[in-house]
Amino acid sequence: MSTARAARRILIRLGAMAAAGTLLAACGSGSTDAQDSNGKVTLTVDLFGTFGFKEAGLYKEYEKSHPNITIKQTDTQEEKNYWKALQTRLAGGGGLADVQGIEIGRIASVAQRQSDKFEDLNQYGAGKLKANFTDSKWGAATTRSGQVMGLGTDNGPGAICYRTDLLKKAGLPTDRDELAKKWSTWDGYLELGKQYMKNAPAKTAWIDSIRSIYTNVAGQYKERYYDSSGKLIYQDSPAVKEAWDLSVKADRAGVSAELAQWTPPWNQAFAAGSFATLPCPAWMLGYIKGQAGDAGKGKWDIAKMPGVPGNWGGSYLSIPKAAKHKKEAYELIEWLTAPEQQAKLFTEIGNFPSSVPALAKVADTKDPYFSGAPIGKIFGDAAKQAPVQVLGVNDQDIQEQITAGLFEIEKKGTSPDTAWKHAEKGIENAIG
Repeated sequence: MSTARAARRILIRLGAMAAAGTLLAACGSGSTDAQDSNGKVTLTVDLFGTFGFKEAGLYKEYEKSHPNITIKQTDTQEEKNYWKALQTRLAGGGGLADVQGIEIGRIASVAQRQSDKFEDLNQYGAGKLKANFTDSKWGAATTRSGQVMGLGTDNGPGAICYRTDLLKKAGLPTDRDELAKKWSTWDGYLELGKQYMKNAPAKTAWIDSIRSIYTNVAGQYKERYYDSSGKLIYQDSPAVKEAWDLSVKADRAGVSAELAQWTPPWNQAFAAGSFATLPCPAWMLGYIKGQAGDAGKGKWDIAKMPGVPGNWGGSYLSIPKAAKHKKEAYELIEWLTAPEQQAKLFTEIGNFPSSVPALAKVADTKDPYFSGAPIGKIFGDAAKQAPVQVLGVNDQDIQEQITAGLFEIEKKGTSPDTAWKHAEKGIENAIG
């Protein structure tokens, strides 16, 4: 996962999954040469998306203070592909990195179903770090018996990122406070989108995809797919209903560019300026910079999200039981998730801290790439007010099937009722 993700470009490599498999096969738990005769240790870190450690220079900083350590990171762009590969490796017991990233939508599965596959970090002294993290962040990675399955990297409080140049050309205001008032509700956001489309610059739309609306609206609720007792509730969930209905309304309003997130066309659309607004959790800032590039600096700004504050995403770092260098891996993840490093990640990249002491450090942060937006305040206020979400063992699988249903509506013209039935069937197949 979650700044002034300052002027560094984040390069997301397409097709990274194949590279990840190749590298981890060489450097994972089956490797025999990860530590040489001089005591040098090569730590392997396998992640998805943009965690920002490399881009913020944290690996180099750590290697400088630990000359016996070399860090090799592999990435998979899309989390669902990463998770599928991770499950295959966990089942086989090989090809695993010393450190594996875990998305917040998967952490309940790790804590409740796969604790036998990952190290209990308490044995390395993680218990002393509890006060560093918010209760929800720490609790989500803790098993019923008190085992700690991972250390939190970030949270994903939300906002709206927007292109000031496109809004200006469409005759709409560009001031972040004025826009926040106009789109104080999601209906207001869609109405402004309709106004934009009437005078939109050629080949542009209001939003990238209706699925962006779904994910962010659902993230404004405490309960989405499971209730606090662990009961599956998605079929009757107010969160799912509102998020689905608003997404369908956006499709009917014709305000979407109909782009699938995390695909090459979506990536290219940032540089091309194909959409004017994007619901964006804090960790999305670095992604925008990486795809829009230097040419986008000063064209983007950030305003408060419609409705109540919400959260999308946030991640953890875990150590598989099959890892080769467990002690060294723990020392690395403790350092990477410490308040000082989390604050730096927000300042340099945009990942919002899940560390309590780091919050005060980033409160006044502004981002020159996003027109000097006070991202410390915008995302900080959202984080303070966002609900503590109930996390279920299949959150991510359920969300993927529901958004796949929305894709059918958006791209294929499938009726909402039929698309919902397809989503239900997909969920049944995915989780049993």
